Amino acid sequence: MSTNPASTPEWAEFARELGMNLRRRRDALGLTQEAVAERAGISLYAYQQYERGAVTSGGAATNPRLATVLGICEVLQVSIEELLPSAPGLLSR
Repeated sequence: MSTNPASTPEWAEFARELGMNLRRRRDALGLTQEAVAERAGISLYAYQQYERGAVTSGGAATNPRLATVLGICEVLQVSIEELLPSAPGLLSR
């Protein structure tokens, strides 16, 4: 079993929920994935992975860095509190 905290089922679920929140907000603004990625200064592939809630072959969630999340929040005109899902049990490990 991996010792990487990002490899837990809780983090995988967090990544999936974050992805759903990203897509909902992007759709509400009528933006394409390409537009969000470009405006946030990240690659389209990275943004697609975040929106998909992708998990690596090792089981680790592909969660963005804080600076990336803040950039995406700015593009999507949303606060970080509105974008990030709740994290029950994740911080108590």
